[in-house]
Amino acid sequence: MNRFRHYYSFNRVMLLILDVTLIASAFKFSNIIRYGTTDLQQEYNIFFVLFALVWWIVSGFSNFMVRVDGFFPCDRRLSNLINAFILHAFILASCIVVFNLEELSRLLLLYTYLSTALLIGFSRLLLLFAYRYFTKSDVAHTRYVIVGTGPAAMGLHQTLNANDDLGTKFMGFFDDNADPLSPYSSKVKGGVDDLKEYCLQHSIDEVYYTLPLNNKEQIDDLTEFADDNFVYFRIVPDFSAIVQKDVNMYFYHNVPMISIRREPLEIASNRVMKRLFDVAFSLTVILLIFPIVLPLIALAIRLESKGPIFFKQLRPGKKNRLFVCYKFRTMKVNKLTEVQATKDDPRITRVGRFLRKTNLDELPQFFNVLLGDMSVVGPRPNLVSQLDHYSKLITKYKMRHFVTPGITGYAQVSGFRGETKELKLMEKRVEYDVRYMENWSFMMDMKIIFLTVWNMVKGEKNAY
Repeated sequence: MNRFRHYYSFNRVMLLILDVTLIASAFKFSNIIRYGTTDLQQEYNIFFVLFALVWWIVSGFSNFMVRVDGFFPCDRRLSNLINAFILHAFILASCIVVFNLEELSRLLLLYTYLSTALLIGFSRLLLLFAYRYFTKSDVAHTRYVIVGTGPAAMGLHQTLNANDDLGTKFMGFFDDNADPLSPYSSKVKGGVDDLKEYCLQHSIDEVYYTLPLNNKEQIDDLTEFADDNFVYFRIVPDFSAIVQKDVNMYFYHNVPMISIRREPLEIASNRVMKRLFDVAFSLTVILLIFPIVLPLIALAIRLESKGPIFFKQLRPGKKNRLFVCYKFRTMKVNKLTEVQATKDDPRITRVGRFLRKTNLDELPQFFNVLLGDMSVVGPRPNLVSQLDHYSKLITKYKMRHFVTPGITGYAQVSGFRGETKELKLMEKRVEYDVRYMENWSFMMDMKIIFLTVWNMVKGEKNAY
């Protein structure tokens, strides 16, 4: 996709300019409804700059915000747009408090947000329709052929055909040993020797070579022909005999490498971004929330039962390295610390039950985040005894320890929290943890944090 790089860079700049223009229009429109004039007050002009700046930052984290092509389905586009506005509102609300902008009209803010959401959403819809109309025209089509009719050729054809929004047009297969009984036999235009003439007659733009790579003479010949006639020649190696699932291919300098499992956090920039957010978020909680709730929780714990305020326990972290995990003590002092809590567990105190229900018992773990043993979001660190037990029963259990454990996680906000009496419940947790690893994004972390806070407010039946 390197040949689209400049297009996407230009696309990104133009869409951001469009967004700022639409935001300015939303501000003017909202001011007319609220005050009957387009002249913004001084503090509202400052707020506009802040609003647009935060939107520029948020849009940088979302591929959808700077893409109008057909790579993403509509449901994902809508989900990303909603997530972007939720994150934008969260950051903007924090800025309002920090910069003391509470005097802004709440009604004006509501009008502005609604009109901004409608304008940006409607603009993306129009741009998507315009893009699809353009890609269906003959001018936009990139004509391509596939050399070979094996599994790699079929898989490539199905993939490109499913993404017709790319503006590509399939012109046929070329293979000397094509199966006449294949359902695609009617699309075979001839043998490999017929390829050159066909390309010249039908103005072919791209040739995808999917045959085995042992015929160096043939590959060199087609490469030279493609170079001489301005045709893109692409080799699609067939790994179906080696790998039976989706893989990721990348280059380390000039060396091609295949990763069997997709892990966005393998990328250093993603790890740095996640770590910076962890440090900022944990410091915010420790400095602003912890000093307020610590005396109250400590007093409540001490008044109900004897023992320490904090509970410390070894937990397996990233790559199974043990670390000391901190929590507020929610149980009477006992020797069964490696036994998972159950519903109506007699060890849990009344204060402890409230702390578990509201997740407040996890607050000290923000110190673990600051120390680097944990992340704000990630697979929950289980007991050492659970690691020994489930790693023998669940194939992918140890995979969840490829990443840093979290205070909250995808499995927890998806309903898989609490006691795991049945093996299938732990299997579902592992499934969601692995899914989180393979689909991580900054927006996904924001969504999980939002759902965690929401669950704290409404309460969770499995929290005990």
